[in-house]
Amino acid sequence: MRTRLLRLIGAAAVIVSTVVFFKPAQVTVAQESPTASKTPPASAPVLKTPWGEPDLQGIWTDEFDTPLQRPAEYANQEFFTDVQRQELDKQRAQLFGSDPRQERGTAVDVGGAYNTAFLTIKHAGARTSLIVDPPNGRIPPLTPEVQKAAAADREFRLSLLQSTEACKNKEPVCAGGKYDPTPSPRFAEPPPRYHTGNFERLNRSDGPEDDGLADRCLHSGLPDFGSLFGGSFRRIVQTPGGISMFYDLNQGQGWQRNIVMNGSPHLPASIRQWFGDSRGHWEGNTLVVDVTNFSPKTDFLGSRENMHLVERWTRTGPKTLEYEVTIEDPTVWTRPWTVKQEFTKQSDEENRIYYEPRCIEGNFGLPGLLHGRRMEERAFAEGRGPDPRTIDNVGDVQSVRDDPLR
Repeated sequence: MRTRLLRLIGAAAVIVSTVVFFKPAQVTVAQESPTASKTPPASAPVLKTPWGEPDLQGIWTDEFDTPLQRPAEYANQEFFTDVQRQELDKQRAQLFGSDPRQERGTAVDVGGAYNTAFLTIKHAGARTSLIVDPPNGRIPPLTPEVQKAAAADREFRLSLLQSTEACKNKEPVCAGGKYDPTPSPRFAEPPPRYHTGNFERLNRSDGPEDDGLADRCLHSGLPDFGSLFGGSFRRIVQTPGGISMFYDLNQGQGWQRNIVMNGSPHLPASIRQWFGDSRGHWEGNTLVVDVTNFSPKTDFLGSRENMHLVERWTRTGPKTLEYEVTIEDPTVWTRPWTVKQEFTKQSDEENRIYYEPRCIEGNFGLPGLLHGRRMEERAFAEGRGPDPRTIDNVGDVQSVRDDPLR
């Protein structure tokens, strides 16, 4: 069996009633009714730290699944009806509960390599999209320059797939490409630009950079809106003059950001950081964080070093926290756009011991994948196996692709 790096590693899921729920170790996720309120409480006492700042501390997570962009069938609808949410829960329970797999031993089956045990499935949320501006709930159009760059990236990825069964069978991973039994002459080329796909890999393993960031235990970082693979949690810790947020997400890709609260300016433009440079201040009871100075090696939907975020964190009740972020990059999108999430506080008692997650693919799996590819190449050169260039190493997870909320 050919060596393949597990694409994403989540935690085990359990099926509760008609919906699949996720309960990570040490973290309690409330199993709320799918008919939960669409809006936070109208007013709530403002909780304060001992030194008088609004208290945002604790472990927080979004307990509902909401698509980033509004699906086309709900074009003019900001909120789902209760009936629609119940129907979505039913559809998704059947989809993920049936554990769809392809014929055992096929390239498609091995390429997927996952079932619902690795996924974090929750009730459908009240909103039809996390995006609240533009009002249509959709990401603004890309600039012509970025469209051109994205097309070049896509063309290169598809060229490396052209001689595989995936393209021969016209599978979704090869959408837009064509089958050619002759391996692409572009296999020796570098990508058009630095390869940053979080959950995308090139169909070769000449070096670590051919794999997605997730396979290398990296993550584009901010902004983060959660994932079906492992969920997403934030632990907020405040001290006089500083705030730290620890992110626990996806397959153990935990990372920490420190928010500078002393009023000092951003770092010089020549200094770039993976998670950007966060500078915060209070506006009433809302923490406002301005984030710039991202690295050109990070990537959020095509935005790299020019991305600018303005975050707003507001405690709306004893167990609720509202997060709103405006995303701007005039080199990528034709206008800024805004996302809103509502987080629920997790039990401090049950999480009094909160172990830092670990991602091990980059330390163990990735060297094994590179070695396995070299062994495949040697076997082919000696006439003992197929040409590795005709093997699909970038397969997809069917149940995730078919999710009506995606």
